[in-house]
Amino acid sequence: MTLKLSRTASRALIALAVLLVIGLLVWLEMRPSGYGEAFVSGNGRIEATEIDVATKLAGRIQTIHVDEGDFVQPGQLLAEMDISSLQAQLNQAEAQTRQAANAIETAQTLVAQRESEKATAEAVVLQRQAEVTAADKRNNRVRVLVQRNAMSQQDADDSLTALQSAQAALAAARAQVHSAEAGIAAARSQVIGAESALEANQAAVERIKADIRDSRLSTDRQARVQFRTAQPGEVLGAGGRVLNLVDLSDVYMTFFVPERLAGRIPLGSEVRIILDAAPEYVIPANVSFVASVAQFTPKSVETESEREKMMFRVRARIAPELLQRHLEQVKTGLPGVAWLKLDGEADWPNALRVNVGQ
Repeated sequence: MTLKLSRTASRALIALAVLLVIGLLVWLEMRPSGYGEAFVSGNGRIEATEIDVATKLAGRIQTIHVDEGDFVQPGQLLAEMDISSLQAQLNQAEAQTRQAANAIETAQTLVAQRESEKATAEAVVLQRQAEVTAADKRNNRVRVLVQRNAMSQQDADDSLTALQSAQAALAAARAQVHSAEAGIAAARSQVIGAESALEANQAAVERIKADIRDSRLSTDRQARVQFRTAQPGEVLGAGGRVLNLVDLSDVYMTFFVPERLAGRIPLGSEVRIILDAAPEYVIPANVSFVASVAQFTPKSVETESEREKMMFRVRARIAPELLQRHLEQVKTGLPGVAWLKLDGEADWPNALRVNVGQ
């Protein structure tokens, strides 16, 4: 009998515990947010944009100038790669550039020489033309005199031979002009080739100089060195990571809101962030992103309660000006709660009023 009562009592206690648990779950599900319908909250973590500082070309790390945890400024030199090979390539390219410049001068001198030869050949052509004219006139006179029997036929033959000789000399002079013109064209082609070689070598010099500049790894923003992924002396492939930085000008918290609220959140909406590590501080932020597609949904959406499970990702970004004043305190990965004001006319409760200097 005692055993039977004990079992009955145990079952009653179990049933009571189950009812209490169900009641607690129902209360947690239906309890108000605490600040009214104008406010909604979501859990998240402080995050920041991460940047990998990597090598552009394969090579050996010569020096790393920063350590983990260091703050770095825009333009600051972070690491240097060994550039001895690049420097040798640069010296070679600069020597080839000078050689191409000399080749241009040589080709231009050759053009001038060929143009001088053409001028000489053209002067000879004029001389030969004058000789042909004189020989032609003499030949005409001789033919008349021969017809009058004032001169012999031999004189006529000699005159004709002199005319033909002068015409041949004129043809040869004109051929010399054409040869000089061809020489000029060839010399000008050499100039163009030398100029192209010079441009190619100058481009090679600029490319190698750019590679040398890229071998000095720097940052374009204010950030903190999160960790070093390589050490001096290591050989990395192209794109090999050297450092990982956290961008302190882009710090935010990502949280989720139900589908029924996502459409009521415009960009720029005010947010208040409370971190678990420092619950006494209320940090201001603004909505910078609202997902256009639900991040996770049930396999089938048939009831209203299931549709409530459709959650949209929201990102609340902390103002860079505020971060600038508290760089030493900025830490990523800290969990907390983000409170979002849905009604622009509503006032923030006292517990959510900003108390961090802006």
